[in-house]
Amino acid sequence: MLSKILLVTLCSVSSLWAEPQKNILLIVTDDQSPFTLSTYGNKVCHTPNLDKLAASGMVLDQAYHMGSMSGAVCTPSRTMIMTGRTLWHLPQLPRKNKKLKPAEVKLSQEITNNSLPAVFNRAGYETFRTCKVGNSFAPANKLFTTVRDKSNRGATEKDGSQWHGRQALEFLDTYEESKNEKPFLMYLGFSHPHDERTGRDDLNKKYGAVNTKTPPTEINPKSPKVPNTWLPAHPFHHGHPGLRDEVKVPGVLTSRTEATIRNEIGREYACIENIDEQLGLVMKKLEEMGELENTYILFTSDHGISVGRHGLTGKQNLYEHTWRVPFLASGPGIEPGSRAPGRGYLLDILPTVCELAEVPVPATAQGKSLKPVLLGEKKAVRDVLYGAYCGGTKPGMRSVRKGDWKLIKYDVLDGKVRETQLFNLKENPDELLAEHQAEEVVAATGIKPEALQVDLAEKPEYSEKLAEMEALLLSEMTRLEDPYRLWDQEQK
Repeated sequence: MLSKILLVTLCSVSSLWAEPQKNILLIVTDDQSPFTLSTYGNKVCHTPNLDKLAASGMVLDQAYHMGSMSGAVCTPSRTMIMTGRTLWHLPQLPRKNKKLKPAEVKLSQEITNNSLPAVFNRAGYETFRTCKVGNSFAPANKLFTTVRDKSNRGATEKDGSQWHGRQALEFLDTYEESKNEKPFLMYLGFSHPHDERTGRDDLNKKYGAVNTKTPPTEINPKSPKVPNTWLPAHPFHHGHPGLRDEVKVPGVLTSRTEATIRNEIGREYACIENIDEQLGLVMKKLEEMGELENTYILFTSDHGISVGRHGLTGKQNLYEHTWRVPFLASGPGIEPGSRAPGRGYLLDILPTVCELAEVPVPATAQGKSLKPVLLGEKKAVRDVLYGAYCGGTKPGMRSVRKGDWKLIKYDVLDGKVRETQLFNLKENPDELLAEHQAEEVVAATGIKPEALQVDLAEKPEYSEKLAEMEALLLSEMTRLEDPYRLWDQEQK
């Protein structure tokens, strides 16, 4: 009898000492390049709350999305976040012109049942989501306990980022008032800085920008300078004729002039600062609740974006400004002010948050947990990174990166455009091209590139490195079951 009493007493004391389960706050913006944040070198866009988040935890310098087979790049990227699946193994959904086979239906259902909200619902979490509508993985989105989705690309309390922020604050108010003892998983998504980049009047004024449907023709001297990688046109066709992001963005259309791009970047920064303000309110609320120290916060975006870089404005390319994503992480055990390459994909988020929360990683997830990196045990989870874009003409673009070396290949427009680019990112981190040495470009950017800050693919002294990277790309395409082959690769 005494032994039973002691056992009960020990169990009771143990439960009092047990640490509470960790909360998860996953913040996902829409169309945001890492180079819009000061932690990645931006000196103009004002984001004090994201700066504070970066300082309180870890910044990953090599975080990527794996790519897209659709012009709506956010659809596969957000599906990868939800499911942890690689690009060519995403769950299939029925379409008007395609009926799924029974095996495809079964696999898609299994993946859905092991998606981010499903896993955390089973683990006893209160799950909440606010984000834009569409271009994601709908079967998983509806599984959150609370869903408040709405596309908001305006600037007011009713149609701007303030709306998403308010949904998050209302959820936390209810959570606190009900004395909910469950841990929570909050997916806080914003509809900006995706175009139409409607900035608040006060923030547009700050960044010398105006909301407009037509491309500006005069430069406001208060507007941000064009990026280091600005070009008046890309040196060859990107391979997706009529692509909306390159010809129909309100306020830009087909213009790539300095006046147009500077205004659009000013609008983009206004949208980002507005998001930052909402994040500050959410983090303040967590602190007031006493939950901040018990919450892992991850900040990222569904992909990057060009906005004038390399003469492009969309997200349908594989340059670093668009292929990479921002990735900040803060929480218990993550050393403040730390950095690491990470070499992670968005599809690594599901296994990462599972391991941080000590929730079993579902067998359907194909990503790798970044927990060892975030806790300082490793610098990266992989050596090689692969990217693809083939939402336009096929087979499209492919990229591979290993160390400082990066290869991009283009096979588009039925063979009319076949290009290869080789970059040493240590020497040429902006992937500058010969076109960046033109007088007009140097005058606008204020950057005079070094002689070797160019595409090195055609230089004979780099032929061995080129061959090595070509072989590596084919190896990754084979490993990941890429269904296509490029013109100079052995066909399947």
